[in-house]
Amino acid sequence: MAGLKSVEESIRKPLLYWDNNVNGTMNLLKIMKKFDCKTIVFSSSATIYGVVSSDPIDEKCRINPNNPYGHTKAAIEFMLKGIFESSKDKWRIANLRYFNPIGAHDSSLIGENPSDYPNNLFPIICNVAQGKYEELKIFGNDWPTLDGTCVRDYIHVMDLAEAHTSALDFLLSNKSQLIDLNIGTGIGTSVLELVEKFSKVNNCSVRFSYSGRRQGDAPVVIANNNKAISVLNWKPKRNLEEMCKNGWEWKKNNPLGYQ
Repeated sequence: MAGLKSVEESIRKPLLYWDNNVNGTMNLLKIMKKFDCKTIVFSSSATIYGVVSSDPIDEKCRINPNNPYGHTKAAIEFMLKGIFESSKDKWRIANLRYFNPIGAHDSSLIGENPSDYPNNLFPIICNVAQGKYEELKIFGNDWPTLDGTCVRDYIHVMDLAEAHTSALDFLLSNKSQLIDLNIGTGIGTSVLELVEKFSKVNNCSVRFSYSGRRQGDAPVVIANNNKAISVLNWKPKRNLEEMCKNGWEWKKNNPLGYQ
């Protein structure tokens, strides 16, 4: 939960990401081993797949990240695999490969509150709608997609939270194992479609303009989530409208975040 997660920042500050993400995980695992705590749900990322031709992406796709953030997540997965192989009868490990979590709790009491300029699309959209930022910069309108903007698999953050509890229940109810699971909806939405959906659902305006492509981006990233649905007592329940509505309600009710 303490990992750094910005692709753009990782390109500028790779050592920071290797130190925090990889060394931080190594220290955690040492303490877990010391106190015989050998069950872990790891927050991995779809970024580890890099740019792939398969659509959607399943867990058997080659791990081939194309940025330092993705490399750190892949390194941690390899580290966990080595630990599991060394004591197969003791460790229970689930690698949850997140796609793009957005939204907020429907109570508007819990939501995304970046401490600095946001590194993710959704809080920037909210800040533009709020008037904090003048406009959203969309990185490229010449990608090989229907409208030229990148396509991603957006999942409600509460569906993601429920995937964690289901994964933990699964690990504690079964024999020692290591399992890789994509956590997404299996539905692709372009950046432009997300902006339009947000504007329509919340009856507000989100100004945007196009800029050049961003280093490290991929045109299409969509999850094949069949394995997670079949293995866990879980499936994504909330749609894009709910993601947009809940995320905006949090922002409106908490304009200064948790301050």
